[in-house]
Amino acid sequence: MVTLLTESILQFLSYQPVSYAEMKGSGRYPLVGGLVTFYDFQGGTIVMADICGLPWEENKCSGGFFGFHIHEGGSCSGNAEDPFADAGGHFNPDDCPHPEHAGDMPVLIGYRGKAWMAFYTERFTPWEVKGKTVIIHRLSDDYFSQPSGDAGKKIACGVIQ
Repeated sequence: MVTLLTESILQFLSYQPVSYAEMKGSGRYPLVGGLVTFYDFQGGTIVMADICGLPWEENKCSGGFFGFHIHEGGSCSGNAEDPFADAGGHFNPDDCPHPEHAGDMPVLIGYRGKAWMAFYTERFTPWEVKGKTVIIHRLSDDYFSQPSGDAGKKIACGVIQ
């Protein structure tokens, strides 16, 4: 018997995303790329990320953990020190402490340079993040350090369309 939730999920699979970001790596990480999509679902958002070209080392036990956030700025430009400086800080319209920013998302878990994930959140809608940026950081978010989790350098960015 198909439950109401199963029916909703099956219907969701036919939806088009409300918004999306094409991810592009920095000059130091030019192989990083992919797509992050945002779907309206039951009063919240399903975020799906399909990323490739993440840094990894052969024969290493871990594929790597990468900070993954929505930032408040609307541009993936920057400077020599921070190629995505204009992405600004974490999207945090309610002025919450980290890791309760609306833009704090689960870490990407990479394996052999690839990562795929999907999750549901009610921290934002797909419309609220249009014009903001998605950032992938070189290190894992520690979900503790203030103001943004000590996730290291920004290695990829995409403007949410």
